[in-house]
Amino acid sequence: MMATKAETSLKKTELLDQVVQKSGVTKAVADKVLAAVTDSIAESMADGKKVSLVGFGSFGTSVRSARMARNPRTGEPIQVPETTVATFAPSKVLKDKINHRAS
Repeated sequence: MMATKAETSLKKTELLDQVVQKSGVTKAVADKVLAAVTDSIAESMADGKKVSLVGFGSFGTSVRSARMARNPRTGEPIQVPETTVATFAPSKVLKDKINHRAS
């Protein structure tokens, strides 16, 4: 039996509950810390910096070149502009942890 998307995703409130349980801080403090961490990562990436969290992974950006594509409805060629996308590369520790739980 396959798990539904709702069963396989972790919402922010659930993540905060886990942080509160593991750290012993209040939910308000955990929310402020999580917001500060995510904002700091996003700001660094926006500045073109790579963010490495040892034992977790690295956040960065990559540039996708402009290209020609086709409109799936009409088949008409369209120009897709160059864009910057977020990237994440998991660390070996994270990969091992994920693979250990999956087996």
